Amino acid sequence: MTADHYFSAEPTTPDQRREIRFSVSGQDYKLATAAGVFSSGRLDPGTTVLLEKGDLPTGGVLLDLGCGYGPIACVLARTAPGAVVHAVDVNSRARQLTVENAASLGLTVHVAAPDEVPADVTFDEIWSNPPTHVGKAELHAIMQRWLPRLAPGGVAWLVINRNLGGDSLHAWLVAEGWEVSRVASKKGFRVLRVTSPEKTA
Repeated sequence: MTADHYFSAEPTTPDQRREIRFSVSGQDYKLATAAGVFSSGRLDPGTTVLLEKGDLPTGGVLLDLGCGYGPIACVLARTAPGAVVHAVDVNSRARQLTVENAASLGLTVHVAAPDEVPADVTFDEIWSNPPTHVGKAELHAIMQRWLPRLAPGGVAWLVINRNLGGDSLHAWLVAEGWEVSRVASKKGFRVLRVTSPEKTA
């Protein structure tokens, strides 16, 4: 594979920085992005729908899965200042940007590659705009790796483009034993709330 993708571990495209601005729940954000990371030119529409339609947390141990340059992690950390926020991405440039963006906003976010997250850490909430372009098998593997790390009573908020398998992912998660509800559908994106039947109160 010669071309970079946002899920490349080490992007080779020039690290050309730019800034994007967006607002969530009345809070304004200015974040640095760069080529070689997901949706570097704007806040991705799916992420926008997720942050608008999901129930933003007030605390707990939170995970931004596939964090890109960190918009979800930064929103979670600012919305829930008492929370412990983790951000995970395979892309080293994305992780560096998340570190820088959190610092620029005065936020604490624990940024790591997937294999660097301690095995005993569980999450009260997982937030993700997962990488559908990696293919269905890899997407399922990501879900199988991280969803079981939800703490008792935990919830995952996922946003998936309907045209890129949103409904099939919903059906697959149900078949895997998860309780899934579609809490919103907007601009072609599905927002899914995922919980484990055994772990709900």
